[in-house]
Amino acid sequence: MNKIMIIEDDINISKELAKLLENNNYEAIILKDFKNALQEILNVNPNLILLDINIPYINGEKLLQNLRKETNIPVIMVTSINSQVDEALSISYGADDYITKPYNPNILLLRIGAVLKRCQASYNQKELIYKDLKFDISKCLIKKGDVEIELTKNEMLIFSYLLTHQNRIVSRDELMTILWDNAEYINENALTVNISRLRSKLKEVGYQDAIDTRKGIGYILL
Repeated sequence: MNKIMIIEDDINISKELAKLLENNNYEAIILKDFKNALQEILNVNPNLILLDINIPYINGEKLLQNLRKETNIPVIMVTSINSQVDEALSISYGADDYITKPYNPNILLLRIGAVLKRCQASYNQKELIYKDLKFDISKCLIKKGDVEIELTKNEMLIFSYLLTHQNRIVSRDELMTILWDNAEYINENALTVNISRLRSKLKEVGYQDAIDTRKGIGYILL
């Protein structure tokens, strides 16, 4: 049974979420110690986190930044503010998805299922090779000699798809379908942020021109 950690300071919302998750065959764990949120997450080691942006002691986006230094546990950001800035920041800090309150419970469950599904799919592979780079799928790492650079799961999924379709143009729609598993939940901004972040990490290991943009069409891995 997948464990989902709820990080939300409104206790009523937390309890409603926990009941929804438990009724759908998830184990729900509500964070109570916000002062030591990062350590509590690492102790529980959940399969996925529902993280509200506005929480006590530490901003949710800052907690996400700190979390990404330690682990690639999937995170869905939850906020009551419909802000493209918050959304872009959350994705750039390593969130796997983003949902705004008030949300439809069925939509939330679909998003949780989609994130868990694509993360599990990435674990089923072991290693990809691109020129002199090795991509450790299970650990979401780029390896070049002794250098290791961590990727988010979305970045790894994008690269995996580009690599398996190397030397042909991959459309933005294809990548968004791979990431969100359902065209209804496509987000253009999130894909752009993930591509930009992946390019920056490839640049660190000498491949700044690996992903080429074909304007109005998509991307190609050279």
